[in-house]
Amino acid sequence: MGFCLCTSECYGCKRPFSYNPRYVPSLTINGTKEPFCLNCINAANIVRKEKGIAPLVPHPQAYEPLPEEEL
Repeated sequence: MGFCLCTSECYGCKRPFSYNPRYVPSLTINGTKEPFCLNCINAANIVRKEKGIAPLVPHPQAYEPLPEEEL
């Protein structure tokens, strides 16, 4: 049994981070699915709260390894 954990640059802050490719918060930008780290999600939620917009709630496994059988 193995696990999958992707590592790439956060689209927001450009810092590398690891994430579950199935559940990471992302946006499709210019046809490419771009991931966002938890720090950027938390920062976005501060702005969303100020504007009265519901917060982004990442999946509980968004930053955890994905079991290989779920690929």
